[in-house]
Amino acid sequence: MRPAACAVAATLAVAAAMPAAAQAPAVPALPDALAKAAAEKGASVAPSGLVFRSLKEGTGPQPDATDVVSVHYRGTFPDGKEFDSSYSRGKPTSFPLNRVIKCWTEGVQRIKVGGKAKLTCPAAIAYGERGTPGGPIPPNAVLQFEVELLGIEGKK
Repeated sequence: MRPAACAVAATLAVAAAMPAAAQAPAVPALPDALAKAAAEKGASVAPSGLVFRSLKEGTGPQPDATDVVSVHYRGTFPDGKEFDSSYSRGKPTSFPLNRVIKCWTEGVQRIKVGGKAKLTCPAAIAYGERGTPGGPIPPNAVLQFEVELLGIEGKK
């Protein structure tokens, strides 16, 4: 297991330019992963391609793109294989919402504190053509995250 410092949450903002040969090997993507997620009860599809589905309604405020948020999350590929989880580490993570992948910036703003949602992210608003060089996410990967919004710095 990777240390928390190497977690995807910490690398969500990092997409270093590296040659294709240095990137993670391609893993077969499920071509219908986005359509399957969009067909789930309660799912909505944003113009960006983000598929959002509330799993638990929160009762607190919703964050703005510039807020620092505290979350617990689990990241998986469409086949269910987990690539990262703050739950596994037993510690939530905090970050400025505008410093992560676009899917998170957009999706987490739709969650109220205390709520939990499933974000299905097309590659274009996740790690794109580069993936995470040397990391677990291959180029052009569709990703799924269950994100629980625990708090927003400075908001109650």
